[in-house]
Amino acid sequence: MQSAGPTGQQSQAARQGAAVELLEAVRRELSAVSLPLALPGADAARLDIRRALAQLDDYILPRYRSLDAPLLAVVGGSTGAGKSTLVNGLVGHAVTRAGAIRPTTRQPILLHHPRDAAWFEDQRVLPSLSRIRGTVVDVPLPANQAGPTPDAGAITSLVLAADPAVPPGIALLDAPDVDSISDDNRRLAGQLLAAADLWVFVTTANRYADAVPWRLLLDAASRDIMVAVVLDRVPGAAEAEVSADLRSMLGREGLGSARLFVVPEVALDAMGMLPDDAVAPLRQWLQDLAADGAGRAAIARRTLNGTVKALGGRVGAVAEAVLAQSRAAELLGRDASGAYEQAVGRILDATRDGALLRGEVLARWQDFVGTGEFFRVMEQNIGRLRDRMGAFFRGEPTPAVRVETAIETGLQAVILDEAANAAEEADQRWRSDPAGRQLLGTDDLSGTSVGFADSVAAEIRAWQGSLMELIRTEGQGKRSQARWLSFGINGLGAALMIVVFSMTAGLTGLEIGVAGGTAVVGQRVLEAVFGEDAVRRLAKTARDDLQARCQRLLRAESRRFLDRLEASDGVSPAALAGQAEALGRLAAAA
Repeated sequence: MQSAGPTGQQSQAARQGAAVELLEAVRRELSAVSLPLALPGADAARLDIRRALAQLDDYILPRYRSLDAPLLAVVGGSTGAGKSTLVNGLVGHAVTRAGAIRPTTRQPILLHHPRDAAWFEDQRVLPSLSRIRGTVVDVPLPANQAGPTPDAGAITSLVLAADPAVPPGIALLDAPDVDSISDDNRRLAGQLLAAADLWVFVTTANRYADAVPWRLLLDAASRDIMVAVVLDRVPGAAEAEVSADLRSMLGREGLGSARLFVVPEVALDAMGMLPDDAVAPLRQWLQDLAADGAGRAAIARRTLNGTVKALGGRVGAVAEAVLAQSRAAELLGRDASGAYEQAVGRILDATRDGALLRGEVLARWQDFVGTGEFFRVMEQNIGRLRDRMGAFFRGEPTPAVRVETAIETGLQAVILDEAANAAEEADQRWRSDPAGRQLLGTDDLSGTSVGFADSVAAEIRAWQGSLMELIRTEGQGKRSQARWLSFGINGLGAALMIVVFSMTAGLTGLEIGVAGGTAVVGQRVLEAVFGEDAVRRLAKTARDDLQARCQRLLRAESRRFLDRLEASDGVSPAALAGQAEALGRLAAAA
């Protein structure tokens, strides 16, 4: 980098620190993104995330932290293009993977000047690859050993070789074939190229238009990386035509500034080496780059800025993918929650329209109050009713308990039925959506969960118990205590439940008919003890409590669906979009 005074150096250090802080924040956000829903474009976005994280770790963060580090020139290209032979020619002796490095291995080789060893021996760049220190030996390399012998397993290490023939300030990394038959080799080649400050891309006269290399070259163009293209093994008669065609292709694809070096088709010597003059122009170009400190800094800054700009585009695309995931998850959540909320509404409707006051509940209530006697007394005098009812209720708790049991059974049946309907509806809605289908997999959630019936029964009994407690609390006054004690808590509780289940339009809006008449009895009993206003308040409190308990039950039951959405990203799309904009500003400001 260019020299600056103390103030300028401090300012530059501050900018560099802020840039690293931003990039580390971007890395944290990207690492937290999972994109769990099967949405269109999600696979591509996940691949973008992996590539972005790798480039942050392998190149962007290391380069920002070490702006003065030597340039890393990655030599890449297609199978059989002659990369290793070219590297040997550049340093003037055999250093290929086939046998000149000990230990012999197919791992990528990084050649550097001995003075630059410290820059590459730690995990500053390519931290996922362990380091193996190799030794350069000058030995013959038979032509039939010009390439590595494939072996099984992923490549996890990087061979470092110090060589004084490599100019200080620049390092050469011999990468695997970009179109290798090995998936691991192809992935590693892409990873190494993404970690480069500049590319030396090797192709041949008969393969320079292949699709795979051009995909990588277009990626280089998108990052504004400096590229040198080596056209290898070119017959003399075809050099002008092939070179012109390749230059034209480079120009059309935004790589018009790329340097083009032509290596003629020549015989290798006994050492498997190219003639010195065949690689002299490329060697001189690299030496000139290494000798120019300001030029090296400009190349590093250009590649870094272009890579950061491309990263901003990727982060923006990830933000859109996260937003799509959030909207899809919200829709699925609404589908499931809505089904259960509607079920709660249907349960409450069934408890207020008198439907529960028929059948077993009605029979047990009539057993309890003795319908005929009650109606005769009520028509005569409410005062006489109190005395008659005291005698009726004392010592007779069993009929009241039977009413409670019948109500529990009937209410439980309604809740279970509506919960099952909600589960079926939510299951159908999710299965009509690819993302929901993926979340459900082979699980069938169209019925109620195991143990739900027991939970419902326990909640109903708890609600009935809360009604008894309401009555005890309301009857604590001295003037009314004797009355509610004479009627019995269970009897008054049963009466209050009957009233709650007939609240179509409040206590005065009771239905006409059997259910309505039954509720009138319960209402008159309660009013005789507590008064009309207190009964209204008790009934409202009891109904609100029942509604809250039903909501809790079905909300808990809906978690079978909603919990599957909890794996969704907690990353804010807006935060990612903001970081993408910040990356764009960072690249533009340099």
